[in-house]
Amino acid sequence: MTVLPRFDVAGQVALVTGAARGLGRAIALALAAAGADVALGLRDVRVDNGLVGEIEALGRRARPFAMDMSTVDEVTAGVRAAADHFGRLDILVNNAGIAPGNPAEAVTEADFDRTVAVNLKGTFFASQAAGRVMIAQGYGRIINIGSQAGFVALPGESVYCLTKAAISHLTRCLAVEWGQYGICVNAVAPTFVHTPGTEPYLADPAHRADVVARIAALHRIGEPVEVAGVVVFLASPAASLITGETILIDGGWTAR
Repeated sequence: MTVLPRFDVAGQVALVTGAARGLGRAIALALAAAGADVALGLRDVRVDNGLVGEIEALGRRARPFAMDMSTVDEVTAGVRAAADHFGRLDILVNNAGIAPGNPAEAVTEADFDRTVAVNLKGTFFASQAAGRVMIAQGYGRIINIGSQAGFVALPGESVYCLTKAAISHLTRCLAVEWGQYGICVNAVAPTFVHTPGTEPYLADPAHRADVVARIAALHRIGEPVEVAGVVVFLASPAASLITGETILIDGGWTAR
């Protein structure tokens, strides 16, 4: 009998950090549509953005969990609570991140520490907490949201760029350490995508024209669903031999 690839995550449990809007919201919905129950890591669980209802309308379970990614105790507790509530944790998507623009000569220690705390420290300790659960299960998928900024320099974004470059190497390190436990660790690195976070920058006609020109092959801004689809693929059985990789979703930006 021919064995065909499966591109779904039916019956699995996923945790998506930074799920309130933008990429996180799109990824949570895509995973639910592919068959997963979804834990939603949110900085403020009091804000009802309708996401739980949308996931439940797809026939899957969803629940929000408080996860300020700059606070290790809250990150660890959130991961553990999600695993306890759903009975397991198969997929972690480290989506939460910040990108405060600031020329390198103007960056303060507080700017630096906040960006590193959310983008790097939060990602590492969420992965650690999820990794402990997945090691015990003998299975897991961790997908980190990096950025093309980890591969190319973006003026005024030096600290953000360095955190995203580090995400790619952390992905390789965890993949090598945890592969023996049946855990695959990968990352995706998107270009500019239409989200609330990029909206102010892209609203400037000069900035938008520059971005579109630099997306060398397609010459358009991406949509969240185009990133979410790659995340679902990496979480699915179809990607079972892929680990330690960062997949660029950049419309050809880095091809030049």
